[in-house]
Amino acid sequence: MKPTNESCMPGSCDYWMVSQAAAKLGIQASTLGARHIKDGTLRLQFNREVSYYARGIVNDVSQGNKSAEQGLKELKDEQNSLLSQARDVALRGASVISGALQFAAGAGICYASVGTLCLFAGAPMMLNGANNTYESGRNLFENRSDTVGPLRTGYRAVSGMLGKGNCEADVAYGMVDLSSSAYGIGRMVLKPDAWRLFRYVNTDYVRGYQQAARGGFIFDRLMDSATVKTMYSACHPSNE
Repeated sequence: MKPTNESCMPGSCDYWMVSQAAAKLGIQASTLGARHIKDGTLRLQFNREVSYYARGIVNDVSQGNKSAEQGLKELKDEQNSLLSQARDVALRGASVISGALQFAAGAGICYASVGTLCLFAGAPMMLNGANNTYESGRNLFENRSDTVGPLRTGYRAVSGMLGKGNCEADVAYGMVDLSSSAYGIGRMVLKPDAWRLFRYVNTDYVRGYQQAARGGFIFDRLMDSATVKTMYSACHPSNE
């Protein structure tokens, strides 16, 4: 790579690499904008800002204000930042869906058990599902990541009365989420082709994960991973 005080003229190998990296950044911004920004004007503005930023780096490199190595690093950092933001938006959207499914699963348990499992399994799933939907939905629509729903607030209030902090409260909240997930994949459910003469027998049932679609099973595990990450972040906040 050329030192900072040397120009990188068009036609040189370094200039070509920086120009190619800038073009890739523009393509990525266009793709992410089409996927996540519904308003046409805002999407155009976003694409233009990224394009100006990338072109500015190319010009700085060509004029010797930056080395090609510095230019490539800045373009790569911006690319990683865009991908990270896109993942965050996708995760918030997935969390809204997951919360709604969790609520529905809890309601299903209450209904199927005629209330016998509602207190210990169905109701906690419904409460956590509703709270997760609220938190994720507000984070998604307000472009934030720190929404605290009423149920989590209650956990934190109880934790404070016990002389503990938000870390312990959020870990307890997360454990309920993970326990609900484990119960959902481990509980016995009827086979699709099960039939009965007088009553169902043990062979008519299989574990929940055996009936789950592959995509749904992977989705649930991704949400479990997100829950674990949230629990860790509550106890090990970033210093950034």
